[in-house]
Amino acid sequence: MIVDVHSHAWEYPSHFTGDFRRQAQNARAGKEVDLSVRFDEYQRQAPSGTKTVVFGGKARLSGVWVDDRYVADYVSLHPRQLIGFLSVDATQPGWEAEMRQGREELGLRGIKLMPMYAGFSPDEKSLDPLWTYASEQKLPVLLHTGTTFIAQAPIEHTYPRLLDRVAIRFPEVKIVLAHLGHPFEGECVAVIRKHPNLYADISALHYRPFQLYHSLMLAQEYGVWEKLLFGSDYPFTTVAATIKGLRSLNKMTEGGALPRLDEGQIEKLIHRDSLSLLGLDA
Repeated sequence: MIVDVHSHAWEYPSHFTGDFRRQAQNARAGKEVDLSVRFDEYQRQAPSGTKTVVFGGKARLSGVWVDDRYVADYVSLHPRQLIGFLSVDATQPGWEAEMRQGREELGLRGIKLMPMYAGFSPDEKSLDPLWTYASEQKLPVLLHTGTTFIAQAPIEHTYPRLLDRVAIRFPEVKIVLAHLGHPFEGECVAVIRKHPNLYADISALHYRPFQLYHSLMLAQEYGVWEKLLFGSDYPFTTVAATIKGLRSLNKMTEGGALPRLDEGQIEKLIHRDSLSLLGLDA
């Protein structure tokens, strides 16, 4: 079975401002990408039986806002395949009440944060109620780490090292650092190695194959393969494309002296039971 821990649920373009859409063109050489989410399309590009974590996102600063009820409704259409996460923008009034509603009324089972896009740091003391609630409710927290194309999003809020501070204070919360923290993969690997409940997903990295090869080689040399989770980042890419990209990485080593990635570990990553690791298998 495949578990995709990183997929989206939103309406495009209505959940995004014009400014976000304009700046998003920087990610694909000046062309607007159709970010529409279609479950039938997703399913065609994923192996049968794939289980998927989905979330929207909340970040007023950057111009994206997906109400948690939209995500809950999307999950309700495909409850055997989908697991929904709520989202929080901690710069906005009422975020704690929204968080509780997302869990207690809508039944969402984890939390998605976009600290850089929203303009807050995940280790701020003002977020202690979030981490305390996640601990009490056993909610895994997945948050964006790494680069962005949005100019007003402070990159300092996305460093993996910030989660070291969180994990020291809240060691029981299961936290997933999205995108392996790229381009700060070394920092990400150091942080997830240190803390038992910290993981990283490899979503949206396969189309930079040489960078991904180096990132996974870091994980191999540091001995943290088991802390890496499979994710796609649909609709930016697909499950099938991500699997193909992972399985193709060692082709770059053919005929040369570069070390090979452990292909057995790549297969374990693709088939990892992330639901059990994150406490979502009930």
